[in-house]
Amino acid sequence: MKSNAGARVVGTTRGYDLWARRYDRDGNPTTALEERAFRAWLRGRSVRGQKVLDLGCGTGRHSVTLARRGARVVGVDPSAGMLAQARAKDAAGRVEWVRVRVGAALPFRAATFDAAASALVLEHVRDLRAFFAEARRVCRPGAALYVSAMHPAMLLRGSQASFRDRAGRKIRPRGYPHRTRDFLNAALSAGLELERLEELAADARLARAAPRAAKWLGWPMILSLHLRRPR
Repeated sequence: MKSNAGARVVGTTRGYDLWARRYDRDGNPTTALEERAFRAWLRGRSVRGQKVLDLGCGTGRHSVTLARRGARVVGVDPSAGMLAQARAKDAAGRVEWVRVRVGAALPFRAATFDAAASALVLEHVRDLRAFFAEARRVCRPGAALYVSAMHPAMLLRGSQASFRDRAGRKIRPRGYPHRTRDFLNAALSAGLELERLEELAADARLARAAPRAAKWLGWPMILSLHLRRPR
């Protein structure tokens, strides 16, 4: 994640195909901080035996964690490159990986999942209302949903998801400048309940783990929503 000045904008799926092999070792402070948000959602929560959807699973960071905790996980993503990295992590074959465009209709029946997670995806979804409506549809009544996004405040610093390719050229998968209220209004209009909203800022601990975070100290980088489908 860097400033977007001079970045070449490509389609979201194409961008993540290009990024896939380096994504997990890119030293990205955004993913490092988002891991904290996900662990906070998981804390004290049992997913053993539950069927859980990882919507926009990328390299399978959260899918594999959920599977190791005993969940029956389905990870979906439109990028073949990212899914290849996810399958390489899933040595035990504990996750069902499905290639499908996030934000489109999902190939699952209504009320299929006991819980759902979606990490750092919404920046790349044009129609937030459709995204949350579909997430609600495939979740059972009472299901918990975790959704995280790059904090809209990062746009004020000229930053969106981006990386450098092997030639050193800056590439930015296409994204959309959503605001916090856009996320909230879309989730609520889909009939989901908000249980908690978290805003995580860069701190010294993050900068030690991911040195690129030093320039963002004290600045909100991650927004996470803890949602639930009403019973």
